[in-house]
Amino acid sequence: MDYPRLAIVILLGYLLGGIPYSYLIGRTVRDIDLRRVGSGNLGATNTFREIGARWGVLVMILDAAKGWLAVWLGSLIVGPGLAPVLAGLAAILGHSFTPYLRFKGGKGVATSAGVFICLAPVATGLAVLVFAVLLVTCRYVSVASMAASLSLPLLILWRDPLNRSVQALALLVTLLIWIRHRTNIVRLVQGTENRFELSRKRGT
Repeated sequence: MDYPRLAIVILLGYLLGGIPYSYLIGRTVRDIDLRRVGSGNLGATNTFREIGARWGVLVMILDAAKGWLAVWLGSLIVGPGLAPVLAGLAAILGHSFTPYLRFKGGKGVATSAGVFICLAPVATGLAVLVFAVLLVTCRYVSVASMAASLSLPLLILWRDPLNRSVQALALLVTLLIWIRHRTNIVRLVQGTENRFELSRKRGT
């Protein structure tokens, strides 16, 4: 293992993952700080609700892209194996705890999707399908996100049973996503969680 190069790709992954696209778009488009409006989360859902649908979709794509890019760079610079997995983990942690905004970031769902699209595309596609079905049926982004994250390790185990490092990453990411959704879980129990509405007044 080339440890200097491994350290470089982990650092690159973290710095890439930390780019707060939702914050930058919020400041540019509406001159608002998404940490202080709506849910306070720096992610696609809060962008969608507070700025508009097209901007929320853009943030989701950009957040996924930085996760994918981190894994790709890990594979390019070091090679296949553990390096892309660690670069992907670093990107997810960078998004959730961005160094550019005093370590206050998003929940990591879109960035995780980008990471696993590169590492396990078929399993990730099926997990995205789980997300989409639940979002349409129950209209809770939090429920859809947590269920998709929970399905991903099982899907990877089914599709690629020998890839232990990717399986371990999926389990770790599932735990992180559930921890980051703890306030949503409380609101779901209390019946105060916001449902996803496709039509928004802002940004139209």
